[in-house]
Amino acid sequence: MSEVIKIKKGLNIQLAGKADNVFGQAELPELFAVKPTDFHGVVPKMAIKVGDKVKAGTVLFYDKYRPEIKFVSPVSGELLAVNRGERRKILEVVVKSDGTDAAEQFEPAKASELSKEQVVEKLQVAGLWPFIRKRPYDIIADASETPKAFYISAFDSAPLAPDFDFVLTGQEEALQEGIDVIKRLCDNVHLGVRNDAASKVINSLKGVTIHSFEGPHPVGNVGVQIHHTMPINKGEVVWVAQPQDIVAIGKLFAEGKYDSNRVVVLAGSEVEKKAYYRTKLGASISTLIKDNVSNNGTLRYISGNVLTGTQIDNDGYIGAYHSQVTVIPEGDYFEFMGWAAPGFGKFSVSRTFFSWMCKNKEYALDANTHGGRRSFIMSGEYEKVLPMDILPEFLFRAILVDDIDKMEQLGIYELAEEDVALCEFVCTSKQPLQATLRRGIDLIIKELS
Repeated sequence: MSEVIKIKKGLNIQLAGKADNVFGQAELPELFAVKPTDFHGVVPKMAIKVGDKVKAGTVLFYDKYRPEIKFVSPVSGELLAVNRGERRKILEVVVKSDGTDAAEQFEPAKASELSKEQVVEKLQVAGLWPFIRKRPYDIIADASETPKAFYISAFDSAPLAPDFDFVLTGQEEALQEGIDVIKRLCDNVHLGVRNDAASKVINSLKGVTIHSFEGPHPVGNVGVQIHHTMPINKGEVVWVAQPQDIVAIGKLFAEGKYDSNRVVVLAGSEVEKKAYYRTKLGASISTLIKDNVSNNGTLRYISGNVLTGTQIDNDGYIGAYHSQVTVIPEGDYFEFMGWAAPGFGKFSVSRTFFSWMCKNKEYALDANTHGGRRSFIMSGEYEKVLPMDILPEFLFRAILVDDIDKMEQLGIYELAEEDVALCEFVCTSKQPLQATLRRGIDLIIKELS
């Protein structure tokens, strides 16, 4: 193993509601959904109609401009609805499960016996290609490009995040098979691990370069790990994927079927039974939270973590790239005096409140922003929580004025929304920095493609 990479900048938010490493029991829901909005840059075109029967692995829709990129049903059953938003934009493709787990059959294959083109085709046909993303831009990878490396982060440092070592226990063979498949796409495979974790799962892997990290969040972000080991320059591409998606890729080649099984952690201060649950991609959270959340006012349900997740309804669906569901108080109240009050028991990034002295205290934080959006001021706060050699405040200003040259010079190619989530959390000006970064990325894609 290489030397330990120590990261000092960042912030661990001590949220109450972390789940123990135990599995809970919950029935699978009847409804599942694939959401095109989870996949940046995809313009969906339906392949089947409402009422059609499907199996796990049946193509539901594909990208209008890249038809080879297909999105498939996670379960067998019937296409129940295509929910649309403004200008008929497809928001959700909903499948009603029949509970039989019937699946499309694909030929099992040994990755070592296939060419790169054959591996790509097999992943595209089975609907697993969308789970391989590329940096820069954090969009679905382009199979025609040649990445200089493939990165997998084997741990998540976000608040209340799942323990991937616990999640992957028992999946060692499929994970290794998935790594072998990835090596046919790019022979330079890197794995980021936490330095203080003795992982039996990770230590058993072969054919990967392991990097050991320690430090506060966002040390678990794959973008941070790439930045500290193999920075991305203009014109270079790195592909990334999540551990559970690598397992699904391994099972496709070993068993010849699309495997939508996933483990998600249900956490947050408002959850009664905080635990890990076996479910499937795109599952409704209705059965997970049934009789399992508090009655203390309005709640916010989040697919993902509190920093980068997506707000959903109490019968909403888990996002394609999420391994976590978080439930916290909504915080829909007006706070008299705000920061001028003593603030005992409030979480404080700076020393505004006395709580900064309680380093290990956990907080049941809500979604209240404690004030409205303000003028963009230079506070110097972003640099304290972004462990990259980037000047984020100047970068965001360049994005706001659509200055592409400055964006490139200031390091936009190394960033994805998750990397600036802490900047948004500590932002004195209450700026929507993740949305601002995506606006800059979309502009560059439009102008340079």
